Amino acid sequence: MPEINILSPHVADLIAAGEVVERPASVIKELLENAFDAGAKTVVCEIKGGGMTYIRVTDDGCGMSPEDAGICHLRHATSKLRDERGLESIGTMGFRGEALAAISAVSRIELQTRREGDSEGTRVTLEGGDIIEMHPCGCPVGTTMIVRDLFYNTPARLKFMKSDRSESGACVSLALRCALGRPDVSVRMIRDGEDEFFSPGDGKLASAVYSLLGRDTAKELLELSSDNDGIAVSGFVGSPKFAHGNRAKQFFFVNGRCIRSQLLQAAVEQAYKNTLLTGRFPSCVVNIGLSCACVDVNVHPAKTEVKFREERRVFDAVYYAALSAIEGERASAEIRLSPSTAAAVPKKDFFKNMSASEFRESRKSVSGAGAPGYTPPKQDISPVSGIADRGTVFYRGSGKSGGSTLNDSQTPYNAFNASPRFAPKSAQAAVPPAFAADSIEKKAAPLPDEKPTAVQQDESIVSIAEALPDFRLVGEAMKTYIIIEQGDSLIFIDKHAAHERMIFDRLKAQGHEIMSQTLLTPVPLKLTPEETELLEQNGELLNSLGFEIEPYGESCVVLRAAPADTDAADAPAMLEEICRKLRFSRADAEGAADEILHTVACKAAIKAGWTTTDEELCQIAGRVLSGEVKYCPHGRPVSFKMTKKQLDKEFSRIL
Repeated sequence: MPEINILSPHVADLIAAGEVVERPASVIKELLENAFDAGAKTVVCEIKGGGMTYIRVTDDGCGMSPEDAGICHLRHATSKLRDERGLESIGTMGFRGEALAAISAVSRIELQTRREGDSEGTRVTLEGGDIIEMHPCGCPVGTTMIVRDLFYNTPARLKFMKSDRSESGACVSLALRCALGRPDVSVRMIRDGEDEFFSPGDGKLASAVYSLLGRDTAKELLELSSDNDGIAVSGFVGSPKFAHGNRAKQFFFVNGRCIRSQLLQAAVEQAYKNTLLTGRFPSCVVNIGLSCACVDVNVHPAKTEVKFREERRVFDAVYYAALSAIEGERASAEIRLSPSTAAAVPKKDFFKNMSASEFRESRKSVSGAGAPGYTPPKQDISPVSGIADRGTVFYRGSGKSGGSTLNDSQTPYNAFNASPRFAPKSAQAAVPPAFAADSIEKKAAPLPDEKPTAVQQDESIVSIAEALPDFRLVGEAMKTYIIIEQGDSLIFIDKHAAHERMIFDRLKAQGHEIMSQTLLTPVPLKLTPEETELLEQNGELLNSLGFEIEPYGESCVVLRAAPADTDAADAPAMLEEICRKLRFSRADAEGAADEILHTVACKAAIKAGWTTTDEELCQIAGRVLSGEVKYCPHGRPVSFKMTKKQLDKEFSRIL
């Protein structure tokens, strides 16, 4: 058995530093929280080289005495906690006394500090946790902490750092979260000599949101405020009209501390139930104010997770506050007449109740439809869309050939009569435009220099139609599910999932040479630094798939072109979802391309709730019944079958 060795204090400090300082962003967080605890009203944070080479945080807080400046870098040296009773109600951002010790153990630090009333300040230089130099100096009131060469003495940690752009983006993102939690403190962030953001520090959360998140985000937010039984909820939630493809714009705070909480996240999203599409998420800035004794922040090394004593009450407080804000927006959207307007204009001039016969007579008097000699125009009713009971129409291969208009020899078939079959050769109607790219005729198109004859076209349609068994379009349920009768079975098809697969297969068959559409007006998109880097890393792949994206500042891009199959209005949400998928996709290019094609196909496919013609429904059904479409690109089945025997059992017709 190997012997047990006691590690040296230096090695122990390096191990402990890994629990607190994971990357430069961790240093930014700890130094900003120290500045907040020192009572600072203005904080300036500056980074260079992604934070790996240079970090400086300057505040105008209370400062430190020479004695405190000499011991602040020691482990468990803190001014915020004195005994175990203090752990029961922690009201400060920091309390363990580990942050400065962990940072100094893996970097070179220069500290300058002075208290108000002192004639001179103190300058301390540390390297690897050891004091190299300490002497008086002239400096303003407050503290300036400069961190250089992070992880210089831990090469194993250094090689796992990401690019400078990625690390600096994480620093900016984390500093922004800290600034959002303290609107009473003015925070300025400088990256490589350029200002990233600035918060006014006027104590108003609305001002901080406008300055830090931008005007577009601020316009979509609804204010929420509630105070019930000692749990105060304040902040903003996004309007359901402005949902996002990820949770990057969700910010949660407890007593000003930025945290990650699945409980609060679920409470907010539950309030949006039945108002957002699947895969869309609201934005929010929510601050929970409650007694320090009711929350435990000592559950995570980075203090980003907390435990609530009464989780159910906190959940309800956030849920009902968010729900009230959403319901308030709906109520304000209702049109109401002022009392003076309602009195001036009689109600009967706005609304009139009438019977069906009265309505017909009124229309005749207006349009002259009732004039002598008037004959309604004869309507050409096709078996697909003209028959009131479309469930009685049978098709042979209609899902494949796309035929919908019948000639004189083709007659509707009633389910209770003999079943004449339609002659596929005479089905010459055009495929509906929305599905022309996915039809079998499109796949079987000849080369550009060849012109097929009518005979060749008819033979192609006949072969396709004969490959399909007979089926009857029963209808569509909830504008989502296609119902098909085939033999003694009912088949239910998810039209969105099936069409999504059809588009995905077509895009894959094109070899990623996807036609692009240039947008009339370029769309600017403000993304997180991580999302911007992902788009930059996969720029060549995105270009091959029909996207044309140009950088526009550090965290903003401009979309100039999108795939031709998609709607330009869906482009922002599509890019957000692409970024989310690229973050977790396989490392190979093919896997990343498939993830992007999944998103493009999903956005281009018809949606549940859309009105779809019978021709389109039959075409989707034909592809599913032929066996070409079985699963959507995400792996979900697109259809299931229920036999007559199963139905008979449900109604106890058989045992």
